[in-house]
Amino acid sequence: MEKGYLQISFAWLFAFLAGAFIIFLAIYASKAFIQNSDEVQDTKTSKEIGILLNPLETGFETGKTTSINMPSETRIQNRCDIFGTFGKQLISTSKKSFGKWTKTDRLVDFENKYIFSEDIVEGEKFYIFSKPFYFPFKVSDLIYLTSSKERYCFKDTPDRIENEIKSLNQKNIILNNCSETDIKVCFSLNINGKCDINVDYNSKIVKKNNKIMHFEYDSLMYAAVFSSPEIYECQLKRLMKRTEQLALIYNDKAALISYKVGCNSNLNLLALKNLANNLESSANLNSVNLIVEDIQEKNKVANCKLW
Repeated sequence: MEKGYLQISFAWLFAFLAGAFIIFLAIYASKAFIQNSDEVQDTKTSKEIGILLNPLETGFETGKTTSINMPSETRIQNRCDIFGTFGKQLISTSKKSFGKWTKTDRLVDFENKYIFSEDIVEGEKFYIFSKPFYFPFKVSDLIYLTSSKERYCFKDTPDRIENEIKSLNQKNIILNNCSETDIKVCFSLNINGKCDINVDYNSKIVKKNNKIMHFEYDSLMYAAVFSSPEIYECQLKRLMKRTEQLALIYNDKAALISYKVGCNSNLNLLALKNLANNLESSANLNSVNLIVEDIQEKNKVANCKLW
């Protein structure tokens, strides 16, 4: 009697353990499947964002704005890599699911895009606009990414910037009438520490997160305002890599024109190539810009313009 009782108990115990193990495997497999599906979907979203950015490569002087709407709360992670000929723009996305953020290590990379933003931008709606960067020839279009959850208030801006912001008509960028929750971008030097971002337009400096970023031209000024200092410095180095390669191409074009037509443009493009290649940070940008301005002026009056 006791022996049978023990046999029955062991059978039930075995069935219980086997059932628990099967349930565990089912839950684990389901969780792994869901996680994998989330990673695939997040990677697909990242690629789609890259494709959506293509129309913003305007080729025009004026800025252009649009928005991206996500079906749920989404995080866009901006990463930058300087290795290789042009470096890489890296982005990944994660969405909020059951109160938690999906995790993914999958990054989508682009060699020809330059996105300036905070390291992580979060929301359901995102605004993006772009401006071309000339140095002295067109290097690329710069893309500025912000969330609708954050509103930027520009104070005491120069007339040119004020007019551009008005024409841009982007919902999360306003002028002067700032609220307490706005991210305040101040162009005046006497703000008494009440601003989140300070722009010295004459000295071409942006101060953000207690760090200094140097800029040349409005396209880089916006880049410094809307991005983290680390993203800004990395993307600037990538832009200089592209400048370096374009300088070599234009130098070859100048040599070909001189050989076939006998027209010498006399542009010091190799010096630009070397300076762009050796740029260590935005603090050295002004020294590169000096030769950029010289090349720009000489190309304007040249009989055989290269661009």
